[in-house]
Amino acid sequence: MTRVALVTGAARGIGAAVVDRLAADGWQVVAADLAADLPGVPYSLGRKEDLEALAKRWPGQVLDVVADAREQDQLTEAVALAEREFGGLDAAVGAAALMAGGKPLWETTDTEWDTLFDTGVRGVFNLARAAVPALLRRPEPRSGRFVALASAAAHKGLWHLAGYNAAKHAVVGLIKGLATDLRGTGVTATAVSPGSTRTAMLDASAALYDLADVEEFSQHQLVERLLEPEEVAAAVCWLCGEQSSAITGTVVHADGGFTA
Repeated sequence: MTRVALVTGAARGIGAAVVDRLAADGWQVVAADLAADLPGVPYSLGRKEDLEALAKRWPGQVLDVVADAREQDQLTEAVALAEREFGGLDAAVGAAALMAGGKPLWETTDTEWDTLFDTGVRGVFNLARAAVPALLRRPEPRSGRFVALASAAAHKGLWHLAGYNAAKHAVVGLIKGLATDLRGTGVTATAVSPGSTRTAMLDASAALYDLADVEEFSQHQLVERLLEPEEVAAAVCWLCGEQSSAITGTVVHADGGFTA
């Protein structure tokens, strides 16, 4: 039976790489993204054209849908689309996230804080509320997978990014609690914590630090280079598969040794 996934934050970066990898492995995927910029976010986000181009690479396998991870009803409809068009749901990947910061915590604005938590944490929460019931609707023995993108920032303090640290710690806590709630169901919950990965979000991080070259981030990783989105996607997609059944309630560090 072909497995089916829903991926948020799918227009570009790690989310798009996850969709490509799953589709290449024979999955059917609903690729969801806000596909628009947001007030308070100091860089451009993925576009509707990016999302459409992703689906066109995989005709019949990938359906694109504009959906805001902050809005419960939109993710609920994305799950319904997966069940209606593909017959069910076997994995949900929460890759929607934003970068904001550049100041010490005591100077962080409400807008920056809310921006980080509304998409990066509430978005994962909303995805769980929408997707987990569908994962549980699969007949036993189940092999449903819920995977959220955390960050090396969930495990190590980063200068002038305390709000981002807090949001990513919250994602890990959410996953641990969700996995515990899923005990004995056959459905697992895990997180993947990337290191510095060559994405638009990393470019935004470089701008916050006034770095002349994004490559400067590579010095913090044992691999001595930036990661590619496809490398992180490989870890995410392995966790989506049936063979990852022993892994739940924990984090896979796809960080190039950033947190070693």
